[in-house]
Amino acid sequence: MTEPIADRADAATGTAPGTAPGPATAPADTRLVRGPGLLLVWLYGVMSVGAVSRSVLHIVTDFDEAPLAHGLSAFAAVVYVFITYTLVRGGETARKAGLVCCAAELAGVLIVGTWTLVDPSAFPDSTVWSGYGWGYVFLPVLLPVTGLLWLRRSRTPAPAAASAV
Repeated sequence: MTEPIADRADAATGTAPGTAPGPATAPADTRLVRGPGLLLVWLYGVMSVGAVSRSVLHIVTDFDEAPLAHGLSAFAAVVYVFITYTLVRGGETARKAGLVCCAAELAGVLIVGTWTLVDPSAFPDSTVWSGYGWGYVFLPVLLPVTGLLWLRRSRTPAPAAASAV
């Protein structure tokens, strides 16, 4: 037996029919994939596919020639996939995890990018983060900065405390 339409919660807002969603129940409060966030998810998705493909290919074919470079590319791929997941997942916990991962990604890009310029012999093959992402049109250095800004901006406001009378 199905419920009458009037008794069902609105699937889009999670509220009962005829009631306006409050600030705590509106899905836009927890979604990170809106506005510029949609472009960020798309770019992180593209980087995920590129980094995973590259690292799998190199690990299978010539890992022994440059294990550090290919291992770092695999690590970058995992980071990209996780950030993409947190952006799509939404919610405060995912936002905080995304902030940590974007900060780690930025640190990795800056460290590896500088390392590849200072000591190119340490990387006989390039990584996703070599030269600050030169081979990927500098997206590896631009994405975490943009991600950090977006995730900080998308912070859900703390619920207002009930005033005591």
